[in-house]
Amino acid sequence: MGFDRSMALASSAFTALVPLALLLGALLGSVAHMDAAERIIRRYDLSGAGADAVAYLFSPAQNDTASTGVFGAVFLTISVLSFARAAQRLFEQTWELKPLSVRNSRNGLWWILTLGAYALVSGWISAVLGGSAAGLPAAVCEAAVTAVFLTWTGWILSARRIALRALVPFGVTGAVLTSLYSWGAAFYLPHLFNTYADRYGVVGSVFAMLSALFAAMFVLVASAALGREVGDELTRIRQGRRPSEHEIRQEWESVVEGMRSRWRRARGDASGRRKGIRS
Repeated sequence: MGFDRSMALASSAFTALVPLALLLGALLGSVAHMDAAERIIRRYDLSGAGADAVAYLFSPAQNDTASTGVFGAVFLTISVLSFARAAQRLFEQTWELKPLSVRNSRNGLWWILTLGAYALVSGWISAVLGGSAAGLPAAVCEAAVTAVFLTWTGWILSARRIALRALVPFGVTGAVLTSLYSWGAAFYLPHLFNTYADRYGVVGSVFAMLSALFAAMFVLVASAALGREVGDELTRIRQGRRPSEHEIRQEWESVVEGMRSRWRRARGDASGRRKGIRS
């Protein structure tokens, strides 16, 4: 379930964020004097084939026509709304809400605008504070901004059906996990981009971006699940409701049995693959 939802979010994010990054780069390029490709290359310290592939992928088209501009605007709107609905379904399923689908499109557009602002603020923090004290001030500031953005994300995409107070555990959990992911991505993504670009060319950069987006969306899905559980537990504590020892023991035995079942399944799969290789 979590992997399927992460892959769906990653696919929607790719089709929405790439054209959105191109649009923002074209609009803000004259102000910031840096396009989307250069920002990605500097953010993750890419070089060689990986940097060349990203530069080629995000290089804007040169001789746009009016029809191309209209078609691009329509495609971009559909893509970002599809991504917003995919994220919306995450919160509806996690918090067991009635699906709203396209009826929540206006809130989805507001969220996309906020996402663009969040990306700009995060990029500015990384550029200004990233080189001081081993990047710790930038990480702290980005974590705080991320917590606020994620809390707002759950509130606006759920059409305000989830209280902000109930979303705070999700925002904090997501900010911590996102910081850990960003730290790991800063080390691993350059290797991933360069390896895929050397092997597959420009298509390799697409594979690398999808892999990175899948990992980021998995962090989001895990944060939503953990945030819901933590929020419910805090609510029970505030209300003075505590489960009995029997219920705790049953839940623990269920978790242990589930882990044992997954371990036995993994061992069986590995044993089957070894037998296949030997034969």
